[in-house]
Amino acid sequence: MKFTHYFIIIFSFAFMPNLLAQDNKIIGFVKDSELNDALPFANVYLKGTDVGTTTDFDGQYTIGVEPGKYTLVFSFVGYQTKEITDVIVEKEKDVVVNISLASSAASLDEVVITTTARKNTESAVLNLQKKSIKVMDGLSSEGIKRVGASDVASAVKRIPGVSVQGGKYVFVRGLGDRYTKSILNGMDIPGLDPDRNTLQMDIIPSHILDNIIVSKTASAEMPADFTGGVVNIVTKDFPSRQEYSLSVGMSYNPDMHFNSNYLKSENSGTDFLGFDDGKRDLPFSKNMKIPSPVGDGLNDKGVSLTDITNRFDKKMSTDRANSLGDLNFSFSTGNSFNIGENNNKIGYLANVSYRNTTEFFENTKQNFYFKPISKSDTELIPNRTQTGDIGLQKALLSGLAGISFKTDYSKYKLNILHLQNGVSRAGKFRTFTYIQDDIEVVRDNVEYTQKSITNLGLTGNHAFEDSEWEIDWGLSTSFSSIKDKDIRVTPFEVISENEYSIRPSTAGSPQRIWRDLEELNLTGKIDFKKKHEIFDRKANLKFGASATYKDRDFAINNYNILIKGGSVTPIEGNPNHLLLTENIWNSDSNQGTYLQGNYQPANTYQSNSTVLATYISEEFNITDQLKSVLGVRFENYKLNYSGENNQGTIQLNNTNILDESDFFPSANLIYAWNDEINIRSSYYKTTARPSFKEASIAQIFDPLSDITFIGGIDIDSDGNFKNIVKPSYINNFDLRIEKFEENSQMYAFSAFYKSFTNPIELVAFETAPNNLQPRNVNSADVYGLEFELRKNFGFLLESLKKFSINANISLIESNVKMDESEFKSRKLAAREGESIDQERDLQGQSPYLINIGINYDDPEKAWQAGLFYNTQGETLEVVGIRNVPDAYTQSFHNVSFRLTKAFGEDQKQSINIGVSNLLNDDVETLYKSYQSSDKVFSKRTPGQSFSIGYTYKF
Repeated sequence: MKFTHYFIIIFSFAFMPNLLAQDNKIIGFVKDSELNDALPFANVYLKGTDVGTTTDFDGQYTIGVEPGKYTLVFSFVGYQTKEITDVIVEKEKDVVVNISLASSAASLDEVVITTTARKNTESAVLNLQKKSIKVMDGLSSEGIKRVGASDVASAVKRIPGVSVQGGKYVFVRGLGDRYTKSILNGMDIPGLDPDRNTLQMDIIPSHILDNIIVSKTASAEMPADFTGGVVNIVTKDFPSRQEYSLSVGMSYNPDMHFNSNYLKSENSGTDFLGFDDGKRDLPFSKNMKIPSPVGDGLNDKGVSLTDITNRFDKKMSTDRANSLGDLNFSFSTGNSFNIGENNNKIGYLANVSYRNTTEFFENTKQNFYFKPISKSDTELIPNRTQTGDIGLQKALLSGLAGISFKTDYSKYKLNILHLQNGVSRAGKFRTFTYIQDDIEVVRDNVEYTQKSITNLGLTGNHAFEDSEWEIDWGLSTSFSSIKDKDIRVTPFEVISENEYSIRPSTAGSPQRIWRDLEELNLTGKIDFKKKHEIFDRKANLKFGASATYKDRDFAINNYNILIKGGSVTPIEGNPNHLLLTENIWNSDSNQGTYLQGNYQPANTYQSNSTVLATYISEEFNITDQLKSVLGVRFENYKLNYSGENNQGTIQLNNTNILDESDFFPSANLIYAWNDEINIRSSYYKTTARPSFKEASIAQIFDPLSDITFIGGIDIDSDGNFKNIVKPSYINNFDLRIEKFEENSQMYAFSAFYKSFTNPIELVAFETAPNNLQPRNVNSADVYGLEFELRKNFGFLLESLKKFSINANISLIESNVKMDESEFKSRKLAAREGESIDQERDLQGQSPYLINIGINYDDPEKAWQAGLFYNTQGETLEVVGIRNVPDAYTQSFHNVSFRLTKAFGEDQKQSINIGVSNLLNDDVETLYKSYQSSDKVFSKRTPGQSFSIGYTYKF
């Protein structure tokens, strides 16, 4: 298997011999106090000795020393020399000294000395925010550990203005996932869900992270295809000395674990590793012709229908069993050391993480309601209601390996990341349909989804001695795969208490489905930076180019199981009887169950897209306190599509669907009121493009929700495009005031406005509310306010200094101007006395987001604790049309608690306990309509979860 090779690499790095003994170190960063840029090749030495070094191209330095007290001297041509006295180095501990050097004509800046200088601390992330030219927020690995998040999805929702839908999809400033871009270490990465535009954040374990940075405004070097924000997932950096870390944990949910009513499906031997061992593979070639049950039932190769049908696994049902608890494991190691007599340094890191979780949702609901035909009736009536149980078993195996090589003038970094995720689902449902006839159906669903993503990233950074130029470049290759293997759907119509029937016309046919998605993503970029002066003030010129190519192949193989010769009596409503050998059709009896190919050409497609971009920007200080960053980005976006409609009358072969070129200007102004307060304002233009699936003619069915997605391309009988979902364009305006204080304290207030042209939304079909299609609407506006507070309670009482609050609140107002078609359909379906406005909420836009955390930190006794609250407001999930009402996701109030105690020598061991969903809230979406009581669209009960974990660093 592919992932095996990556783990071999990981463990090779993990147990690399320690080539050189490690000294105690003084490490740090030297920067220009005016531009906040790194100062490469600055001199750093120990006063009174001949021990010293120079900073590398990104301003970092390392000096190996013996324990003792030292005076550090920093100097650079054109800058004032600084001395730092009383630098105390203890045995087996590194000391970090970060410093700003002022030019000879400027006054001295304050020297900052810290005990750590890593980007994975709260103070480091706050410093990134303070010095950034953009509005940004972030969360360090230190903060992630504090809240007890096991993956990115659980962690990122703690960042101001960020929420998570469905436990995996990130929304920034309440905007849906199409307006959020996910990148890995600054480079594009493909998603793993054909229904979404961004990467599933729940498959990235928190153990591999240094920090998560969310940029909420744009600069020219950033990609243009975002609006809410860009979520940059930054993996671990290389440590300065040998490090090992081992973590284990488990969790328990009373509603889900050790429950004898748990629903499961049959497993393969490797499911626990996140992939199928071949048990669920299609038992014949996907191109095999399936004969009809006529005559001898042979195909053109002489293979009988009986033989083909008999090849399928006989197991079609779910099983009740006892469920287990959740467990997780992580191991990390890393080191760096000098090579040769120069400042050349090599570093490596490796991480292996594993997580196995069980989820069980009893009495789930998935319903569809209509408005009554009579306009005098306001109460919604059911089209179809569904209740049932769902069991899920998830395995996630991940590996990260990296190696870095640094010289005086260059740095090269290679990272390999592999994620392997397997999800087994089992569902048992009871459905009632009401509109035409009252029909009751019982259904078993068995699914297995195997997902993987492999990312190879190579970056380089170069500076030149006695030169003002810097060059950064990056190459990234990602391959992602998602395979739905042998989805089994078995619906039986209930005739009476003990009588069942298979009726395709009313209940649908039993099915076996295989779906494959493979996506290749190639990204390359190069950035140039030139330091210069404008009117005797320091400035930075940036320009560069990038190219991204994506290619997706998607295919569905669908087979119906039918019965010839009337009902087969022994089946008796048992799914496992369907494919018993004695019940399978044969030419002698001419009756029994048989396989029918149900290939739909529209469900097989190939798409590719190309984004070519170039940009230029200028950063300069207008005054001593006012900095400006002006830039413009040009992007050309092309999307090609290959596929055909179900009738086979229209065939597209790498046909160009979209070809858009545009300029994306950006302007950022930062006014430094004083050393603590910044005032920021910005304008930037962005875009939101349709996904591959949205710009297609595919029809994709979800067996669990019974919802079908319809692609956003409509073609007439002559092969002409009638409707194509188009990119959205957004003008963005931001204003932010922020104050930074000592001890990682800060306040921030932000206001923003976004004006959308052609926003994309999912719209339900009037005649089939379980069919959804992406459509452009005219325009939309979003207004918002954000407030963030990080404050220690010591200002109230000295005895409270160990307590702090971390709170952020977002208030957002959105409205969409409907096109004439939607507005007219809503007026036609209006109830008596109901007034219809041409404006409504924007789909996926949450009206408010609240995150509050109360933290306790006692470093002397090594105790940490936190109580956290997270919620978001009622959000439009599905846009109705005519007699189909709108559906709104309800607020989910999540209260969690985390307690950590470190112990042992140098507190290298720790144990933590946690509780989530203390309020035992439900996840629910409701239909809402004029003067009608709310009706359930979907509902799940996640229950409360209790966790315990242990970590050992050595």
